[in-house]
Amino acid sequence: MAEETGLFVYGIVPSDVEPTPDAQGVGDPPGEVAAIRHGELAALVSEVGLEEPLGRPADLTAYQELLDGTAAVAPVLPVRFGTVVTGPDAVADLLEAHHDRFAAALDEFEGRAEFVVHGRYEERELVADVLADDPAAADLARQVRGQPEEATRAERIRLGEIISQGVELRREAENRKVLDAVAALVVDSAARAPSSELDAVHLAFLVEADRADDFVDALEKYAEERGGLLRLRLLGPHAPYDFVDAHQLVG
Repeated sequence: MAEETGLFVYGIVPSDVEPTPDAQGVGDPPGEVAAIRHGELAALVSEVGLEEPLGRPADLTAYQELLDGTAAVAPVLPVRFGTVVTGPDAVADLLEAHHDRFAAALDEFEGRAEFVVHGRYEERELVADVLADDPAAADLARQVRGQPEEATRAERIRLGEIISQGVELRREAENRKVLDAVAALVVDSAARAPSSELDAVHLAFLVEADRADDFVDALEKYAEERGGLLRLRLLGPHAPYDFVDAHQLVG
């Protein structure tokens, strides 16, 4: 019996967007990407087996590369990873039901891209900074230094709690400082959850294409000012993953 198939939906684009011949979708082997059109809109899709497990690193990479590559040349509304519908008619129904809302959202994202700023503290410098600001923590650090772990277990736990609280407070302040540094250069921002206890900054920004260079310059200046305390990474340009929820896309 032939395997039942469905259509994996990547994102919504203007109707004149055409997938490149070498565009590859999710699955093993990768599916061929096509555009299903309705009115002013199109959905980028590829065929997948309904029993095929999705979510491998290669699938996530294919999903993001397709959307980011599309966003470099046209506005795109990413649809949540893993959205699979029964066939072309279901895609057309989706586009028809939400046509005006999707078209307005595409207009909003025209000429804009997402950038993600991810900063992580240097652990040694961070701990030294917390101890310098907190005499009680510094005293605990002196008590446990060179002592057996079992004999100073309670002190070490307390010291860890104080350092963790200090990191959280510094993270909140760091995010505010980065937001202030680029506020005049961005359209919107969204906070992302920390990916590590040493995370200093994790923010997504929506930026006009003609302001991207100024945005990058402002972040580079900020990173220089923070010296050796943290390492800052800038990722992008990407499709606007962190900003489409406001439009309640399916998935």
